[in-house]
Amino acid sequence: MNALVNKGDGGISVELSEVPEPSPSPKEALVEVRAVAVNRGELRLLRARPSGWQPGQDVAVVVIEQASDGSGPPVGMRVVAWPEQAGWAEKVAVPTTHLAHLADHVTFPEAATLPIAGMTALRALRLGGHLAGKRVLVTGAAGGVGRFAVEMAAGAGATVTGVVADEARAIGLKEIGARAVTYELDDLEGPFDLILDAAGGRSFETAIRLIAPGGDIVVYGNSSDTPAQVSFSDFRGHALARITAFFVYESGAPPTFGEDLQTLADMVAGGDLHPQIGLEVPWAEANSAFEALANRKVNGKAVLLIE
Repeated sequence: MNALVNKGDGGISVELSEVPEPSPSPKEALVEVRAVAVNRGELRLLRARPSGWQPGQDVAVVVIEQASDGSGPPVGMRVVAWPEQAGWAEKVAVPTTHLAHLADHVTFPEAATLPIAGMTALRALRLGGHLAGKRVLVTGAAGGVGRFAVEMAAGAGATVTGVVADEARAIGLKEIGARAVTYELDDLEGPFDLILDAAGGRSFETAIRLIAPGGDIVVYGNSSDTPAQVSFSDFRGHALARITAFFVYESGAPPTFGEDLQTLADMVAGGDLHPQIGLEVPWAEANSAFEALANRKVNGKAVLLIE
């Protein structure tokens, strides 16, 4: 079968190559991939991993072989899946605990956006507790996680402010629930009850200045690639504020991943969540999609279609 494999030249490029077909374990379903989403984290891994490594974790698929232990969906079912890797391929084996059924009207590109970005937003927001009536700040709001977080928080009754780099990156945010969008950290006025920070560096320093006493700062990235300078005195006036380092892969027991994938898929099916796809191209054009994503030219998610 064909798959996208890492060139291993230190860049962010792949090539379409012939690879062995997967051999599912008894607890894995064999699925045929129709669409995949690309995450910025995968671009970093491409630079570091060897030649021949097969990336890919966000996939929308059709089951072609049910798990031999009888678990999981039957043959022919449309599902969203989260394999551990090797999802950028014609076929992949996926644990049945990492699958969720798709309604017929949910498209494969929409579904492919859900696993990492959707799960990160869903579980990070939960750390803020009941959100109705609260003020929520989302940095990196133009990205895949950010846009999901904005819509979910607004849907839960929060007043949401998004931080983006410029006007072009702000397109569509107010339509999915952002009450305000800003381009400058210094323009922000707190306090916020919950802050989701993906940028790190000065953004994280500002989050501490803006958090309400007893509020929650959830840090799930450092896209600025710069360290933050923080001291105890920065918390004066923000007593009992909490900082949580959030890693989606370690955010719950594996069996719960499929449950939350189903929650996300049901939200899309019900019209409560609208995946924001900023770029959709055939997988033969993967390298151009990577370049656009790396250069922040994509609002929302980048999706590759498996032909």
